[in-house]
Amino acid sequence: MESSRPLILISNDDSYKAPGIKFLTEIARTYGDVIVVAPETPQSGKSSAITMDQPLRANLLLQEEGLTVYTVNGTPVDCTKLALNELVPRLPDYILSGMNHGYNSGNCVIYSGTMGVVLEGSFYGIPSMGFSYGSHDQSLDLTPCTPIIHQSLNILINEKFDSHVCFNVNIPHCEKILGLKPAINAQGRWKHEYEKRIDPHGRPYYWTTGNYEPDEPNNTMNDVYLLDQGYATIAPCTADQTHYASIKQLQKLF
Repeated sequence: MESSRPLILISNDDSYKAPGIKFLTEIARTYGDVIVVAPETPQSGKSSAITMDQPLRANLLLQEEGLTVYTVNGTPVDCTKLALNELVPRLPDYILSGMNHGYNSGNCVIYSGTMGVVLEGSFYGIPSMGFSYGSHDQSLDLTPCTPIIHQSLNILINEKFDSHVCFNVNIPHCEKILGLKPAINAQGRWKHEYEKRIDPHGRPYYWTTGNYEPDEPNNTMNDVYLLDQGYATIAPCTADQTHYASIKQLQKLF
């Protein structure tokens, strides 16, 4: 690694084998030296979970000029924490996550292992950004996402934001991406979240499914709305979940 070049840490929740992380890594290498620390196995929906009941092991998979790749037997945030504490030669200049196969729009930010990585980065004050693509089909060509990724990275690198803000970028799978727009993460909830099935022994089991219904489906600032229109979205996020207006209301009671 060249100390004069920016250092970029990349992780994800689809595992090191996923095409999305390989695609993002190749783009990131044009901006600096890259260290990939990614889960050995898919870890979708792990949010900011960490492993407490077993040891973590980092396996050095690849080391070449400007690129080092580790796999870890843990969650996305395990990968990020282990990288920042033990595996990187210095604190990274940027942290990237993804590119995830499937949206992380709306309330999915809460559940997303992809976003767990960048929220962890925000704890350290490191500019961090997660990328997601609107299809779970890992055989799709991701090349149409290239301009959006470059535009987003240029924002991350060149603009100054609060040190504890991170970014959630979603890119639609559609015939033509209309561009990148700022957005808010749509608030809403999942409906019919489980499908009940019967196994060969006659016992019920449940498969996660459902449809997301935003509270304000026609709000033109919602990421869900904009993605449906064919726009990619960039939403600023923070791990601070304090509702400050309510703090003021509570203070009046004491």
